[in-house]
Amino acid sequence: MNRVAVIGGGISGLSAAYFLTKAGVPCVLIEERARLGGVIHTENVNGTLVEAGPDSFIAQKPWAMDLIRELGLADEVMGSRDHARRTFVVRDGQLVPLPDGLQFLAPTKLRPILTTKLFGWKAKLSFATEYFRKASTTDKDRSVAEFVREHYGEEANRYLAQPMLAGVYGGSSEKLSVNSVLPMFVELERKYGSLTRGILVGRARRSGGKDSGSLFLTLRKGLQQLIDALTERIEGSVDRVNATAVGIEKTDGGFRVLLSDGEPMDVEQVIAAVPAYRAAALVGGLDSELAGTLGAIPYHSSITAALLYEKETFDHPLKGFGFLVPASEGRTLAACTWVNTKFDHRAAADTIFVRGFVSADEAERRMDESDDALAGLAHGEVSGLMGFQAKPRTAKVHRWRRAMAQYEVGHRKRLDAIESRVGNLSGLHLGGNGYSGIGIPDCIRRSREIVERIVTGAESA
Repeated sequence: MNRVAVIGGGISGLSAAYFLTKAGVPCVLIEERARLGGVIHTENVNGTLVEAGPDSFIAQKPWAMDLIRELGLADEVMGSRDHARRTFVVRDGQLVPLPDGLQFLAPTKLRPILTTKLFGWKAKLSFATEYFRKASTTDKDRSVAEFVREHYGEEANRYLAQPMLAGVYGGSSEKLSVNSVLPMFVELERKYGSLTRGILVGRARRSGGKDSGSLFLTLRKGLQQLIDALTERIEGSVDRVNATAVGIEKTDGGFRVLLSDGEPMDVEQVIAAVPAYRAAALVGGLDSELAGTLGAIPYHSSITAALLYEKETFDHPLKGFGFLVPASEGRTLAACTWVNTKFDHRAAADTIFVRGFVSADEAERRMDESDDALAGLAHGEVSGLMGFQAKPRTAKVHRWRRAMAQYEVGHRKRLDAIESRVGNLSGLHLGGNGYSGIGIPDCIRRSREIVERIVTGAESA
């Protein structure tokens, strides 16, 4: 088989190159940056491990762990300190703990809901009576906000759904598609009517009513370990080209990848493991309708500020994983993680490490502001909400422009249209976070599935 061109060296492209190599399929990896890994990058700042992008992945999705085991890194995996897991939500400028027993949106314990200060009595009544909802047959693609309001009311949307989704997707519950973002909850609605009842039934069947294992997993020396292991595995087997792919043309034998610097490259198949808007620019000459649909997938930018404080001067207890900030609070930050509590082996022994996440709207507006200005904003809001006087010893700001795909209402229909058009271009494959999952496990799963199709097609040819 002629080699496959993998465009993009983030986790999607890098894992695709690894899977191709493992299957004995020659490939070339085209990445414009000198460094592989995309948004996954770990820095050591005076003995503290600072993630430039994601700090972990969801344990419930197995595809990242499957790859980690293949790479021999299973002994390096560590879980979040879930015995200390407690999340706060800002309401009226105060940190209010989320009620115990919440399964994302669905309460599994009644007493904590009835006694919490996060919700008023109208919301508490909605939580209690939701248990008796009948199964639904609707197939309408609703926004998450609409879905949550139907089950639990507006306060649940404002103080649960919106801040939680802002922390994961950097998006708005008013726009994100519940079918694409929370398909498990849609299925529970169809089967049970009540999300709460469905969660309780499923939990009892899985574990006799008890949970086990950590919610989040990471690697002891940071997620950079995964990138380094993948890079080492493909070394010597995969040609690497440090260039920008600017277009794809069809040829009799497959495709020609056009590069900004260098000769065009003829290959049999192409995996475009790049954001959908980048894929749109690449395929414009192949299929303008496909390019238009890809370009219509929205993306948000991300800014994080890692704030490192001297432990001796820090006078606020970190009894939890951090806090979420609803959009209605009108602040710059959408969330803050207390890293010392969430994971062991991250902060240096003399350091308090908190990480602020700028809201999507503010990130777009402030993308070009200086690191000092952004760190100052983050420190001001974090210290004001938490009530401490310490000043950060060090701050590291990371920005990722248009990095977070938004699965807005209608995403499934858009995805069907994309898959239909790509089906007419045999040998072209789309990887990355723009289609069927934005997290690390989802990106790895999609790349593995693409390679399996390539290998199966070669075997049957």
